[in-house]
Amino acid sequence: MAGLLNRLYTGTGAFDIVGRRRTWYISFAVLVLVCVGSIVFRGFNLGIDFTGGTQIQFPATTAAAPADVEAVRAVYERSVGFEPEAVQSAGAGASASILIRSETLDAGQLVPLRQALFDTFQPIGANGVPSLESISDSAVSGSWGGQITRQALIALGVFLVLVTIFLALYFERSMALAALVALLHDVVVTAGIYSIVGLEVSPSTVIGLLTILGFSLYDTVVVFDKVKENTRGLLGLTRRTYGEAANLALNQTLIRSINTSLFAVLPVVALMVIGVGVLGVGMLADLALVQMVGIIAGALSSLLLATPILVDLKMRDPRFQQQAQKVAARRAKAAGAVAASAGGAAPDTDDPDLTDDTVLAGELRKERAMAAAGGVPARHARGGQPRAARPSGKSGRPSGKRNR
Repeated sequence: MAGLLNRLYTGTGAFDIVGRRRTWYISFAVLVLVCVGSIVFRGFNLGIDFTGGTQIQFPATTAAAPADVEAVRAVYERSVGFEPEAVQSAGAGASASILIRSETLDAGQLVPLRQALFDTFQPIGANGVPSLESISDSAVSGSWGGQITRQALIALGVFLVLVTIFLALYFERSMALAALVALLHDVVVTAGIYSIVGLEVSPSTVIGLLTILGFSLYDTVVVFDKVKENTRGLLGLTRRTYGEAANLALNQTLIRSINTSLFAVLPVVALMVIGVGVLGVGMLADLALVQMVGIIAGALSSLLLATPILVDLKMRDPRFQQQAQKVAARRAKAAGAVAASAGGAAPDTDDPDLTDDTVLAGELRKERAMAAAGGVPARHARGGQPRAARPSGKSGRPSGKRNR
């Protein structure tokens, strides 16, 4: 366990994430297929904000029996003949109330239901005495949920377009494509899990789905920025291939991604425990659940999907294929030199590629120094002519005396 934690914190490339990308591809493909199949064949458990219905609300402070969720549900079922869509407690203290959501009820169902609720619980109204008028009812139109969904889809489309443009300009097109695939994976998996579990989809769920996109993109950008740093000037080197440099970047940002995801999940868990368990606000449960699923899916896709896809896209470039062949040739020569040294033969030390990484780093520093020196422009005088060379020797030194 200590060795595992040490490898996580040092980030030395001990975890071959990119090398096992076929395993990740198969796993993610199976997960996406299951989620898409559930979305297509099972569908979503849409709330009354999308389907329309009736909402009944009354104060939780009563003069008769306590108005807990199970008791209210039993009175509703006994009066109407079927179960409500949802019964939840909202608020705390004197402002606590009971909220009932059901399919559309007509007047013949609504009047006896209100009377049954009043006879059983006798909720206390604003004047401090039990009142039938404290039990309010309202019709919920499904068009409002449709408008929310339509606006959310428009926002999602605009977000994806802007993200693609930003990544293509800041990084490159292959990174933008890989990040977009990971982002779509997060949306599909989060929606699919909601469909599989059967959780009710509310406008809070749609809003929560949009909030997780930024987190997923942030984690991917952090990894890609390190990949960009590790692969700068890679085509002129023979130390690592693009896949190995990207895998090193993943290892170097692995513990940061894990810590970021962990500390992002903790407030969501607190939101569920406090908001649902203590305050009894069901809308917070919808928001917290979609965020938790999205954060976990986003962290996994940023680490195990986005960078492997990027490596496959980059390795289609002939330049990186040739560079990988040079790396393999260097390592084959180095292995041959080690074998020759073990056999007693003198290795060929003229080729710096046969030496270890320390000498290779020295050669790299020399190349950079020569390139920097060659890139320094010649110094010119103010008139545009080259500045004359300073004479050497004692006569060329300033004496402090003015020539006459």
